[in-house]
Amino acid sequence: MAKKTANSKGEKKPGADEIIAIYMDYVLEHEKTPRSVYKFAKDNGMTEQDFYKYFGSFEGLRKAIWDRFFDNSVAVMEKSKEYASFENREKLLTFFYTMFEVLTANRSYVLYTLNEPGQQLKGMTQLKNLRKKVKNYGKMLIQDGNSEKSMKLFEQNEMIFSEGVWVQFLFLLKFWMDDNSPEFESTDVAIEKSVNTVFDLFDNTPLERVVDFGKFLWKERMV
Repeated sequence: MAKKTANSKGEKKPGADEIIAIYMDYVLEHEKTPRSVYKFAKDNGMTEQDFYKYFGSFEGLRKAIWDRFFDNSVAVMEKSKEYASFENREKLLTFFYTMFEVLTANRSYVLYTLNEPGQQLKGMTQLKNLRKKVKNYGKMLIQDGNSEKSMKLFEQNEMIFSEGVWVQFLFLLKFWMDDNSPEFESTDVAIEKSVNTVFDLFDNTPLERVVDFGKFLWKERMV
């Protein structure tokens, strides 16, 4: 059903966040993506110009949705007074916990958009901007850690760590998508074990957590 136009005299035009909300609702209600910007705009009380003011295409809009997921997660973390005092391990844990809380709040949309026919998780263009943001976050963490080291010999590789954080996110995203546990508690365990494993490897500490993590993955796979 076509909605009342948002461009009638005296009515406020939709902003970027409103268009995103309309789009997410559309694909869930219709179980398909819109065929054209013209039809999508007309059916939802806006003009093409309203849409193109913020997004160049539906692909651009989909990327922006993932940007919002990331930005909202960071905003929530930074509201915490304790976050700034956390060690890098706790900061990364907090990031993943918060990010997946945001994704869980939008789970139906995320599952739909990541399971569209022909899509492959690692190659999806809609995650391109998110990859940059996640890698930059990881790079920032390692830069902070390196600044506290007294010798360059003990500094950690920024490129390897930041790429590792992205790969870790993809792993956790796939795990979360397949997670059938109540309140996705298995994903919380995977987050904790994977983050501890990464930091243990980088810190050259005993690898008990690596074994523990491997056992956890094997158990989840066999259940």
